[in-house]
Amino acid sequence: MTEPVITLLIVDDHPVVRHGLLGIFASSAGFRVLGEAQDGVEAVDLATRLDPDVVLMDLRMPGGGGVDAIKELSRRRLRAKVLVLTTYDTDSDTIPAIEAGATGYLLKDAPRDELFTAVRAAAEGRTVLSPAIASRLVSRVRAPVSAALSGREREVLHLVAKGTGNREIAAILFISEATVKSHLTHIYAKLGVKDRAAAVAAAYDRGVLG
Repeated sequence: MTEPVITLLIVDDHPVVRHGLLGIFASSAGFRVLGEAQDGVEAVDLATRLDPDVVLMDLRMPGGGGVDAIKELSRRRLRAKVLVLTTYDTDSDTIPAIEAGATGYLLKDAPRDELFTAVRAAAEGRTVLSPAIASRLVSRVRAPVSAALSGREREVLHLVAKGTGNREIAAILFISEATVKSHLTHIYAKLGVKDRAAAVAAAYDRGVLG
């Protein structure tokens, strides 16, 4: 069965980068670029009109930054998932982007296949967060762990870190999706975080994942 084509919006203030990404995705039958934006303001407008599956979002752009755009996309409750693709990996960049609602965060030096995998994962709503980026979130996720994670919670967290969705986790561990969600709720509480991306970041910081 043929997999559905993933539609994209590319957001970057550098034309060379946009055209390069356009060429990369045009070379694969599994993707279709619906449009390009040069700043966050234009990105919100195009995402609203074109309704892409995934928005590839740069962060620092004259005329409208990526974080503000992510916040506005979240406020409008658009179905598009935002995958940050940038050269910046400092806490001041990663933390606001994740908190604003980005599904994932990659650096522009990511290999082509890794980028494709990340876009597919983002389109499915799965967290895409590399260990290198996760380590940059340390300062925000140092809340003390209220209790040690159970063996099953660790198994769930390992699968989440790999970008595995709840349904797949349930199938792999032979448990229900409701149980997976319950484990995630407990994991968030114990790590002092609010979502999957922050949980993975906290787990890397504390040696739960490595």
